[in-house]
Parts: sequence; structure tokens; C-alpha cells
Amino acid sequence: MTPSVPAFPSPQSRVPSPAFTWPLRVYWEDTDAGGVVYHASYLRFLERARTEWLRAQGVDQQRVRDHDGVVFVVREMAIDFLLPARLDDELDVTVETGERRSASMVFSQRIVRRADGAALVAARVRAACIAAATFKPCRIPNHLFEEKPKA
Repeated sequence: MTPSVPAFPSPQSRVPSPAFTWPLRVYWEDTDAGGVVYHASYLRFLERARTEWLRAQGVDQQRVRDHDGVVFVVREMAIDFLLPARLDDELDVTVETGERRSASMVFSQRIVRRADGAALVAARVRAACIAAATFKPCRIPNHLFEEKPKA
């Protein structure tokens, strides 16, 4: 059964991108006493994958903060916990970009167990751009997601 994650409201404003995948392994620190991943650990896994997606796009978050005076924060999240991950599972966390507004972006993310391809978590995350000094919403700098010339 495929999990239902809310659809992106405006296909015209979608930023086309293939899924980015970040691999990880479940450690003791990620689990409860029974060796099952604690629910809050999934949020860290999703955050790490979005951070690595930014790096893969050539975005250095510290440089963006210093140069542009902005940071990104999670504004909204819908998450479906479908199946548990367990100690030592190898997982793939995917990131796909969706709707982009002037001050926010939506990401569709999944966590999949590599051994059997089972979908464990499906999430929809809206990240907002805010001024680092005031924590007020502001426009995403255009240069962050412009098409880069191919070498």
C-alpha cells in the first residue's frame, strides 16, 4: 500500500528535480530500549538528508547566513510513520523538491529500508526562509536555486 502524502498544490510552481538520496545506518542512539527507531530520530534523518541535498546543490548554509543574512527553518511538517526501522538497518532518505514560493519551499521525503525496499516514513516538509537577525520571513535569495551552467 502506498502511503498518502498531501499533494503539492500548484504543479506550475514546482521546481523540477530528481530524487536526491542520502544513505544512513541506524545506531543505538537512534533507538528505544527495544531496538526500534524512536520517532524523533526520523526527524533528524529527514533534516540530515535536506542538509545534504543543499550541499549537493552547492549551497553552503553558513556562507548563506553570513553573506545573505538568511537561514532556513521547518515551518510545517506532515509525517506518516508506516513501518519501524530497527537497529543496524541501512536506510535511504530521499528528498524531492516541490512547490516553491518566494519565502518557502516544500519537500517530499521518504525513508526506505534498503534491504527490502519497504517504505518506512513519508513526509511533506515546508521550509521557510527567515532573516537570521530577526527571525522574520524573507525572500529566498534568487542565486541559491538558479540553474547552474553545465561544464
